[in-house]
Amino acid sequence: MSCWFEGPLAAFDTETTGVDVENDRIVSAALVLQSQSGSAPVVTSWLVDPGVPVPEGVTAIHGLTDEYLQRNGRWPAPVMEEVARALARQSARGVPLVVMNAPFDLTLLDRELRRHRATPLSEYLGVTPLCVLDPWVLDKHLDRYRKGRRTLTDLCAQYGVELAGAHDAVADATAALEVVRAVGRRFAARLERLSPAELHTRQAVWHSAQARGLQAWFARNGSEEVCDPAWPLRPDVPAAA
Repeated sequence: MSCWFEGPLAAFDTETTGVDVENDRIVSAALVLQSQSGSAPVVTSWLVDPGVPVPEGVTAIHGLTDEYLQRNGRWPAPVMEEVARALARQSARGVPLVVMNAPFDLTLLDRELRRHRATPLSEYLGVTPLCVLDPWVLDKHLDRYRKGRRTLTDLCAQYGVELAGAHDAVADATAALEVVRAVGRRFAARLERLSPAELHTRQAVWHSAQARGLQAWFARNGSEEVCDPAWPLRPDVPAAA
């Protein structure tokens, strides 16, 4: 019987107007499905007119301009509904969802759903919450003493995965999926006996510990940056009274 990292996986990625999960917007998203390792992926992608300007510095990263999004993008509300339902279908089928730095993309999606559909992501998932595999968390735990950055580009280089067109949602989702398969193979002795559901639970613990360690490092270096230990989704921030 093949291990989970050779079987069905889905991967999700977004491109956005910035890095603030509470206030920035999704401008593109992709869901990549693969029934088994090596099979042809099935790709669904969405392009969104966010209704707010995209900063020039962000456009320089992903290439999506205001003009292009206004001409080719769709209104956010129906897109967010489609994305949430697509993720819920994979969850109902028991397919693990690969998300690089999951608290960013999943929290942004949750906030967009609340903003445009007045409904959190959890309501779409129902009784079958997502089973998430985060290549950033997995790699950082399994190879914790390796020096250097751990961006998606770095992980692709580390695991021999091709990344053609970084900062494109389809390309990034596809690469993240292959990185998770490569992580599984490299650390098979430590991972093959764990189910994706067990790994999901452990990643929440690993990420929390990683966040505390990074927070301590920031404090020692005089930085006020805050590391949220929540994974794979940050809790909702209550509205100000």
